[in-house]
Amino acid sequence: MGIRIEDTEGRGATLEVTPGQPGDRPRVGILIEDPSGRASWSCSPAAARELAAALAGAAREAEEEPSQPVTVKARDLLRGDVRDGHRVMTVEAVRTDGANVQVTWASDGGRSWSQVYAAETGIRLRRRLRPGG
Repeated sequence: MGIRIEDTEGRGATLEVTPGQPGDRPRVGILIEDPSGRASWSCSPAAARELAAALAGAAREAEEEPSQPVTVKARDLLRGDVRDGHRVMTVEAVRTDGANVQVTWASDGGRSWSQVYAAETGIRLRRRLRPGG
């Protein structure tokens, strides 16, 4: 089954994704075919999952209402807030310890990490995922 995609000028192509051949090291095949030719690529299952997560995240953002970035104090971060930047980082958890705030971030690729900020540190957000946020 092919997935129809387009380039920036609107020319169409077909994208097909297949599992690798039995016996080979685990691979995922990607074939892009358009009237001018075809290109065949492959990647590991982990890279395929990361690509799928990035595509799902971009689709989610494309469907959401555009919003102006806002800056909030680290102490005011809430689960679901998305940091402004070239990579999507979503607040997974926030723990306040007096003057410091520990924020656990999650990437669309499935990675997570924690950072500690002074409570008054300004964090620029791409969006807040709540009405009135």
